[in-house]
Amino acid sequence: MGDRPHAAQLVEAVREFIEAEVLPAIADARLKFRVLVAANALTIAQRDLQIGDELVAEEIAVLEKLTGSRAVGTPRERSTALSRELARRIRRGDVPPGALETLRRIAELKLRAASPRYLERRS
Repeated sequence: MGDRPHAAQLVEAVREFIEAEVLPAIADARLKFRVLVAANALTIAQRDLQIGDELVAEEIAVLEKLTGSRAVGTPRERSTALSRELARRIRRGDVPPGALETLRRIAELKLRAASPRYLERRS
């Protein structure tokens, strides 16, 4: 939908409110930590809303290439089905050539949404 604000903008607005107005007003250390965790979760959700579809599409592409399988459903359902297929094969001892490299690539894709600074430090 083209309505504004879109989901990523709403998440960003809530995160900014928490960081600018709620956090400074909290004296309790435990509560402050929990609110920081919530703000971080909103940051991850915002990145997922912005780039998640692109990352899932790439994950599907590398998993389809590795497994030679196709899956049906939404992109997230397809990604899950292909991941499960790969896991089943690995458990059976039928590890496709290139599995480790593919799994590393998928981990990098997930980190682009969850913790891009980790990837920057690792490079």
